[in-house]
Parts: sequence; structure tokens; C-alpha cells
Amino acid sequence: MGELDKLIERHQNLSKISIAFLYSIAVSIAVNMFWTPGGIYGSGVTGAAQLISTISHRWLPFNLSTAVMYFALNAPLFVLSWRKIDHKFTIFTIIAVALASMMMHLLPPVKITADPLVCAIFGAVANGFGTGMALRNGISTGGIDILGIILRKKTGKSVGTINIMFNIFIVACAGFLFGWVHALYSAVSIFINGQVIDMIYNKDQKLQVMIVTSKPKNVITQIQNEMRRGITIVHDAEGAYKHEEKTILFTVISRSELHDLENAMALSDQHAFVSVTDTITIMGRFYQAHIY
Repeated sequence: MGELDKLIERHQNLSKISIAFLYSIAVSIAVNMFWTPGGIYGSGVTGAAQLISTISHRWLPFNLSTAVMYFALNAPLFVLSWRKIDHKFTIFTIIAVALASMMMHLLPPVKITADPLVCAIFGAVANGFGTGMALRNGISTGGIDILGIILRKKTGKSVGTINIMFNIFIVACAGFLFGWVHALYSAVSIFINGQVIDMIYNKDQKLQVMIVTSKPKNVITQIQNEMRRGITIVHDAEGAYKHEEKTILFTVISRSELHDLENAMALSDQHAFVSVTDTITIMGRFYQAHIY
């Protein structure tokens, strides 16, 4: 590895650490300023850590803080991430979780409002923003995110949707232990959290691309050089204005590849007509790049 490559890698690592710190602040604000004061339970491991902390505070002779339980519950998942995802990815996940635990411990609880709906909404937005930014920059916040990424590779479902599915258990526990009003608001918070994650972390969103070109070979070669995508070719198309012979190409890409597509088209056929639309469902084989 040359000096330039080392500098680039060092810059990327520092950037990821900065994002991990941003996440730690966001989740600490969500837990200490909104969720805990409002009696709201967050998503995934954060919610589980809150539940255990509340149980220990009410019924056990000792207190287990949310910060401590957040790290403890994530520890076994680090092993799963190390084996199933990627070593470097896992290291940054550990950094993100450790920073979040520290910030939850250091940031003093501040009761901004006692309105549970306000606490549910603002806590979800803060946590969802931090989690989405972390995932978008190639690091995980641990817990359900690790399971979500692994299952997302197998099922193709969005990370936020998988996050919501796993949190039915948290809502049920909150309802049985502390009342269904708090469970309802916790469910609202979890749903908003998942939606915010999906809005920010949109790299896995599928896009359908239609290209009308007079240089199909150039376009196909350039797209396949830029990205790993199959292409369907429709021959003998005709432009209605000049009645020129055209070829229509269809492919599906992820949103993260949109810039690569633009580069490929600029190099192969700048005059091609390109239409890009959102795709709801993909059936069949679709190559999914690693999410780290």
C-alpha cells in the first residue's frame, strides 16, 4: 500500500470515528432527554437495555444502568458480526457502541418535557438520524442493526423494516410491565425510528433504469465496467422524431450506484435518453454488494 492509499485510509477511518461519535451523541440525547423521561422504550438493544435497567431499578437490590446494559447486550453480537460480516466493520461497531455507552453515562438526564408523545417522536428522530448516518457511512450501531444487515443480505428487506419487526417484543414487554399507554407510544417511536433510518440510509433502495441509445455496445461495456449489473436489450426501437434506429436497455441498480451510472453514461453516450425510477419489489436474482 502506497503513502497516498495510507492517507486515504486514515482519512476514511477518522471520518468513521467522527460519525460514530455523532451517533453516540444522538442516541444519548434520545435516551437521556426524551425516552427515559417520557417512559418510552427505544428500538432493539437500546430498548432492551432500558427495560432491564427499569426492572433492576424497581425490583432488584442493585441498579443496572442503560449504558452498561447497552454494551453488555451488544457484546455477543460483536462475535456474530466478526464471523458473518467483516472484521473492520466489527471494529468500528465496537467503537460506536463503546462511545454510545460512555455518552449515555456522561450526559446528564434532562427532562425537557413529560409529554410521552413528544418524547416518543423527538427521541425516535434523534436516534434514527444517528443510526441512519452511521449505516450510511459504513458502520453499525450494533444490536438489531447487525442482525438486520445479515438478514437483509438473505431476504432483501430494508434495514429499517427488519428493525421494526424485531421490536414487537420490546413493545409487548413494555406493555405487560409498565402499561399499554407507554407501549403504544413506544411503538410509535419505534416506527418513526425505522422510517428515519430508511430515509437516511437509502443505499439499498432499488432503481429501475431505462436507456434509449444509439450506441448500445459502448453503454453496455461501460456499465458493466463500472458496476456488476445485468442488462436486458430490446432491439429495433425507433425514435419518433428523427426515425433513427435505437436500442433500449433495461437494468436495475441500487441508489448507491447512481453516481457510477452517471459516469458510465457520460463516458459511453452523452446523448442517450435515460429514465430512472424507484422500484418497489425485485423478483429473481439481484446482486447485493456488501453493506460495509
